[in-house]
Amino acid sequence: MTKPLETQDAMTKAPSNRDINIALNEAKKMVDLIKTPEVDVTDEERQWVAESTYQNFADHINKGFLEYRKSVTETEDFALTDWQGEGSILKDVMGREYIDMLGGFGLYSPGIRHPKIVAAAKAQLDRSPQYSQEMLDPLRAHLAKVIAKLTPGDIQYGFFANSGTEAVDGAMKLAKLYTGKSGFISTLKGFHGKSLGALSLLGKAVYRQPLLPLLDGVRQVPFGDADAVEQVLKYAEEVGDGIAGVVVEPIQGEAGAIEPPDDYWPRLREICDKYGVLLIADEVQTGFGRTGKIFGVDHWDVTPDIMCFGKALGGGVIAMSGFFSTAKVWKCMEPNPFMHTTTTGGNPVACAAALAQISVLLEEDLAGQAAEKGDYIKKKVLEMQKKYPQIIDGIRGRGLLLGMEFPNDEIGYKVASGLFSRGVLTAGTLTNAQTIRIEPALNIPYELIDEMLKRLEETFESLV
Repeated sequence: MTKPLETQDAMTKAPSNRDINIALNEAKKMVDLIKTPEVDVTDEERQWVAESTYQNFADHINKGFLEYRKSVTETEDFALTDWQGEGSILKDVMGREYIDMLGGFGLYSPGIRHPKIVAAAKAQLDRSPQYSQEMLDPLRAHLAKVIAKLTPGDIQYGFFANSGTEAVDGAMKLAKLYTGKSGFISTLKGFHGKSLGALSLLGKAVYRQPLLPLLDGVRQVPFGDADAVEQVLKYAEEVGDGIAGVVVEPIQGEAGAIEPPDDYWPRLREICDKYGVLLIADEVQTGFGRTGKIFGVDHWDVTPDIMCFGKALGGGVIAMSGFFSTAKVWKCMEPNPFMHTTTTGGNPVACAAALAQISVLLEEDLAGQAAEKGDYIKKKVLEMQKKYPQIIDGIRGRGLLLGMEFPNDEIGYKVASGLFSRGVLTAGTLTNAQTIRIEPALNIPYELIDEMLKRLEETFESLV
């Protein structure tokens, strides 16, 4: 005799983790702790944060992060939990200080919790944290005007989102709409994000291969090789394949601060014009002063058709990104403005933070600071390279998008670990550990730079 359906369901149903009371109590516990003044947080509470964070990563986030951190820091001290920061100093939950030379992978261009940016975001929170979605929103419109005035050439219209990969995806959609073509050219070792659209452009197999097939019609060529771009466009034209755009970072970030030849970007502009395709600059990491200019393409006085922004746009306070284009390209979005939408992108708190970030960028000349401090660091590291040629091969990049190059991944890991044990936070790139990034806040004080350099040399000495 067949059992009733409800009995079968009861027998085969997986055990449930659901517990509403635990969810409520755990949520309230952390909210109460967040609201507690730092001086009043007890040692017991700090230890709870450290231990529960480790366990929660293991149980609910990804155990792989825990193994990665162990391999980089070579420590079993799982109390090393991100907790507090200001300027270029981070503190773990136990109060230990670290010089931040990582800058949140480029988030913290104005430093951690810049007071002007935090104040703008807090003030907007007291007015309205989100939009009605129906009335016109003034901060989004005003920020778009400011960016139009900040960007090169005739860039004029834009769309705001939350992350860099969303900006790249949006730029790809815009290029396809405008050109009526579907193909793209990107570069080997290029990094544009990990959503499926942006991932199709990414130039490293480890992130692509498990998810194939991705978008059709994407070709990767060597970065810095304009001839290779033109050859692909020529062949595509001969066989009737449509290429919508060429998507390139001004300076490759995740590949290890790789600079192109000086004629590369001007030639890309000429080649794209010749073949009627759009030139798309991924400025997610290079934008807003990071390379010593306001935008990376400013090093070569080139105006792309589309520019992608992210990371530093929200001032390290609110997640914020966007893509902007010329009026000529943007016109294809006007017949149906709902072709690309988002609920939270360009929200008023993010726009307030971004407007304050741009004010800080210009008032404090963060781009100029990046150029000057980057040259200073490169000079000092090259002096160390002469003393420790078996440890470090050199340093490259522009502004404060720098990469120290080591003979192999193993030495790179040891340097990152040695710095961490000496209270300096840095990391390899998402492409490799052979290159260790130097990507601090653009307003990092020289005193902290000198202290970092001192600890760097101590690390080199320990590896000889």
